Amino acid sequence: MAEEKEADAFKILRIHDRRVERRNLRESCATAPQLQRGQQQLGSSYGSSPLPPAQHSPVYQELSNMTQEQWDLQSRDTSGLQAMWFSEGELKDRAGPRYCCFSAGQPYMSPSLSRDVWSFLRNIPPVPPEVMVRRAPGDFCKVGTLLHGKRVNAIAVSRAPHHVYTCGSGYIRVWDDSALHAFDRTPKAQLDFQNRQNRVLTCKLFPDEQSLITGGVAQTLTLWDLAPTPQVKAQLASTGPICYSLAVSSDAHICLACFKGFVEIWDVQNQILIRKHEVPVYGSRCVDITGHKFWTGGEDTILYSWDLRSYQRLQQHHLSNEILCITHDPGEEWVLAGLKMSDIVILHAHRDEKFKAVIQRYTHHHNLKFASSGTYFVSTQDESVHCIEAPSLQRLFQAEESSDILCCDISSDNKYLVTGSKNTATVYQLLY
Repeated sequence: MAEEKEADAFKILRIHDRRVERRNLRESCATAPQLQRGQQQLGSSYGSSPLPPAQHSPVYQELSNMTQEQWDLQSRDTSGLQAMWFSEGELKDRAGPRYCCFSAGQPYMSPSLSRDVWSFLRNIPPVPPEVMVRRAPGDFCKVGTLLHGKRVNAIAVSRAPHHVYTCGSGYIRVWDDSALHAFDRTPKAQLDFQNRQNRVLTCKLFPDEQSLITGGVAQTLTLWDLAPTPQVKAQLASTGPICYSLAVSSDAHICLACFKGFVEIWDVQNQILIRKHEVPVYGSRCVDITGHKFWTGGEDTILYSWDLRSYQRLQQHHLSNEILCITHDPGEEWVLAGLKMSDIVILHAHRDEKFKAVIQRYTHHHNLKFASSGTYFVSTQDESVHCIEAPSLQRLFQAEESSDILCCDISSDNKYLVTGSKNTATVYQLLY
């Protein structure tokens, strides 16, 4: 019998709750205007922060006052950190608040942050000033339900004006602004596939939000023009029967399509297949791209990184559990992998730094989505939604849905979070 793979060692982080009274999820938006006005008054009283400084952790207060020079100085100081590294097996022998786990709906005290958390925090650069919303949301409100009618496997949300694209078997439905704040609206449009057996499993909105690409159970990848009226722009003839995951480069020139055992690399500007790149058969469930590097992972529990220029394998990280999703932050510095045990692995795209937020809750569906502001990300685990601040890893809020969440997306203006499930999509408005 082949020798069992040994999991890599990771610095262990905690996801912890804010020490504030948690609000219950609102089933309607009747109180949203009052909440927003209250948030605005609170924000104006305490600057850009949605909470009074006294309610933030000492880490947050100190980081908020750091200059760029202090960030740079601290990021170079790694002395004394090696003692904080532990293997997966060692965690069983180290009980205590350092490795506190969380379950949906359970309250927790906010423990003090340890040096391993510090080493993660200090290497994350300040949020760029040009982003539209630089704060993490202080609360949220369920404002609408989109009646897709079938299983929603993939979803995309655009802004200005807001549109939601719910994808499943046979068709894509398009919803406009008016449907986002309602529970019984009809879609603005329905895009039918010529072959009604086609099933979308994954979709990606392009950075300019004028194009969408979809893949799934079909012999093609479909490139859509979204404005002024959604229509098929091109059909890209794929070489595999099922596309499980898609990734689009930040300059929108390259699209990666992940199939069992290989990744197709497309020049989407010219609609040319550049390469069919072989990857491990059981390491090809999901794909993502950061700069000149792309990442794959799957059932074999290994996260691989590959060079987009030489196509050589650069690294492989043994994560001990099946990889269900991969995403990255807007600066393409950090890569996040969601595991079947709900743990979230956080790796630096260029440096040898790796962390794990230990959750220890078995899950079938795990989705991750980083907000364009870079100040928070969303993790959906089966029926649970968790909004987590970056870099502090404070859980800002959570919600429970009635069925498994299969996909999620956040609008690029950070106003809406939309989740897709059994036959509907749920719209949450993020409040600042």
